Amino acid sequence: MVASDTSIKYAIATSKAIGYLIMLNTPDDAAQRRAAKPIICYEVDQLPVYDVGFYENARNTMQKIDEVRVEPRDASTFNVPAGHFFRINSIDGPQVGDLNLWNAHDLNERFFSGKTRQLHASHVTTGDRLWSNLPGLRPMATITHDTLGWYGWDEDGGGVHDVIGTRCDPYTNYMLKGVNYHYCCHSNLTRALASQQGQPTQVIEQYVHDVLNVFMCTGFTLDTHQYFMKASPVRPGDFIEFFAEMDLLGALSACPGGDCGSSHSDDSTPCHPLLVEIFKPDPAALADWQPSTPNAYCGSHGVSSA
Repeated sequence: MVASDTSIKYAIATSKAIGYLIMLNTPDDAAQRRAAKPIICYEVDQLPVYDVGFYENARNTMQKIDEVRVEPRDASTFNVPAGHFFRINSIDGPQVGDLNLWNAHDLNERFFSGKTRQLHASHVTTGDRLWSNLPGLRPMATITHDTLGWYGWDEDGGGVHDVIGTRCDPYTNYMLKGVNYHYCCHSNLTRALASQQGQPTQVIEQYVHDVLNVFMCTGFTLDTHQYFMKASPVRPGDFIEFFAEMDLLGALSACPGGDCGSSHSDDSTPCHPLLVEIFKPDPAALADWQPSTPNAYCGSHGVSSA
C-alpha cells in the first residue's frame, strides 16, 4: 500500500523543513542503535492455550436462539450470556462493522483493544481473545471461527479484523472536514447504547470505547507508516464467531464507510446491513467450563494499607 499523493507531498515538505536539523543531530553510532534486535513485548506462554477440542465440541451442539439485524449507518445492541456463541455475518454485500463489548452487569468493564493488540496481534482471528480493560483484564470473548482466516497478510501489509483503528467519530470528522456528521460509528454506538440503557447520549458516550473493526482490512503504509484501509474481502456468507467467556452486552455499528474501500463518515458510500446471531450450546458440552474471573492482582500499587 502506497500513501496518497497528498500524504506523500506533506511528508516530503515536513521532511525538508526539518531535514537539516536531523542531519546536524544524527549521532555517529546511529546505525548501531537502529540495529538493536526487536523482542516481543509480552511473553504469552502463561496464557491458557486455545482448546480447539472444547470449542469445536460446543460449536457442534449449538442452537440458534436469537438474532439482531444492524442497519446501514446505524448500530444495535445485543446480549450474549456466558457460555453462548455469537456470530457477526455479512448478508447483503461487503460491509465493515465496529464492535463494542461490555460486562453485561457493569459498563465500566469493557473491551480493551490496546491490550488485545499487545497480547495477540494488530489483527485477530480464530484462537485469539478479546480482553477487558483494567483492573478486570480477563477474556471477554474467544474467537472460535473466522471465514476470512485465509486472508492473512497481503502485499501491502494489510490484514482483516483490526484492533488498531479506534472507530470513525464526529469529532475527528469535524476537525478534518468542518462538517457535523452524526452517523459515524462512535455516534451510532452511542445512540444504540443510550437507547438500551434508557439514558441520554451525553451520559452514555463515555462508555463507548475503541473497537474491534470486524471485517475491516487495514495496515500501515510501507513508505510513510500511516494507517490505511482498503476494500474488505468480506462477502455475503462470511462471518466471524465468538464464544462469550462472561455475560456480555454488545453493540455493533454498520460503518458508514461500507467496505471501507473508498471513504467513510459520509452518506455517499454504498453500505449494507450486518446480522448478529446468538447460539446456545448443549450445557453438557460446558460441563468443565467456568466463566472468566477478574484479574487477581492485589490492587495495592505499592501502597500499604495502614
